[in-house]
Amino acid sequence: MIRAVEHVRAMAAYALADLGDDVISLAQNESAFPASSIAIDAAKAVLDQMPLYPDPAWQDLREAIVEVHGGNPDQILCGSGSMELIGCLIRTFAGQGDRVLGTDYGYAYAASATAQVQADYVKAREIDLKVSVDDILANVHPETRIVFVCNPGNPTGTIIPNAEILRLRDGLPNNCLLIVDQAYAEFSDDHQDPAEIFALTERGDTVVTRTFSKAYGLAGARVGWGYFPTAIGLEVRKLLNPNNISIPSQTMAAVAMRDQAHLRSNVEQTAAIRDRFAEGCRGLGLFIPESHTNFVLIRFADSNAAQRADEALRSAGFMMRGMGGYGLSDCLRATICSEDIMRRCLDILEEVKA
Repeated sequence: MIRAVEHVRAMAAYALADLGDDVISLAQNESAFPASSIAIDAAKAVLDQMPLYPDPAWQDLREAIVEVHGGNPDQILCGSGSMELIGCLIRTFAGQGDRVLGTDYGYAYAASATAQVQADYVKAREIDLKVSVDDILANVHPETRIVFVCNPGNPTGTIIPNAEILRLRDGLPNNCLLIVDQAYAEFSDDHQDPAEIFALTERGDTVVTRTFSKAYGLAGARVGWGYFPTAIGLEVRKLLNPNNISIPSQTMAAVAMRDQAHLRSNVEQTAAIRDRFAEGCRGLGLFIPESHTNFVLIRFADSNAAQRADEALRSAGFMMRGMGGYGLSDCLRATICSEDIMRRCLDILEEVKA
């Protein structure tokens, strides 16, 4: 019998939302609105290039990113979603006996990637559903090789100020890599200057990752990007799959990045629906932390109340994401969808509450 190596046999597969048939998903944090029509048309125009391999250097895509965010295109790496970049970073800089330090409610894939390299994944506490820099610093040990922070957070939707990220970096040892995952940053860029965090890469010990899957509405294209110190990027590049992003996906992402008017429209519409839904839930006595993303975390009185709401929503054909895996069994996470869908979900929650 052929057997996997021991540490892989001990792992669980990374779990996505368990979607059923004939259900409207509010579980995956996909965009409520379509991608830029200009980007879609551009992708159609390059379909005749499919016999060719895609550009392994993502030249046009990197130039588009620099046009919007500035910086040096040579410091940008692109991946099949930011997930590929995060996985390669952990495989490059952590190994058996090392520690990767995350937070209570950080992106769960970081723990999966850590298990792949037989390192230990440790969680610092989040206070009031927010990243605590003090608690992260208190949990740094000599074996800590990577600190992984989501800002904005998932599944909480909360954010900490850029000044706290800067304080975190200043408090970490120089030989500890800081990864700042900003998958939802387009929903918070109006509140905080993204250049402050990108500038941390000039120290040589910090990486910032982003994605086109959320605000840009390109989850199906699988495109992520990150800003890397040169030396770190050179090492991570060795582990990225060559030709990892298809020709249509690179084209769509580049055009979508340049269509900032469409992005802003998506973000503004999503935020408006999100805030109305959140206020409606609060009116029912439910707790929702202020969200800076395209989802909200709904906290019920207890886990039984959350389960009743989940069952009622599923019976009506809607599926939110249960948060038991994060230790938040009293919570559901709701991706923001169209105004009509959110109203229908709110009506169901009102019925459950009654």
